[in-house]
Amino acid sequence: MLHLAATTTDISPITDVITNWIHIGQALVGSIGVLAFVFAFLWKVTAAESHSALAAKEWIQRIVVGTIGVEIAGSLVDILTRSVPAAGH
Repeated sequence: MLHLAATTTDISPITDVITNWIHIGQALVGSIGVLAFVFAFLWKVTAAESHSALAAKEWIQRIVVGTIGVEIAGSLVDILTRSVPAAGH
């Protein structure tokens, strides 16, 4: 009788890589987002025309929404990677 040994696959290195890339991406987006926010805010404050100030306000809204979107995406990926069983059968 042939016995097939149950193979277990350790996916922790893969989840560690994914987690590290998520943290790097969040840090980059956060840094770039803060810089873009500061420039957009300065643009809004120093705008001579109301149309230019309105454009700066729109960019500020886009930056905030984009930054929040990256945080949510990172959380979702974290939830998904934690939902994978530690050992596959």
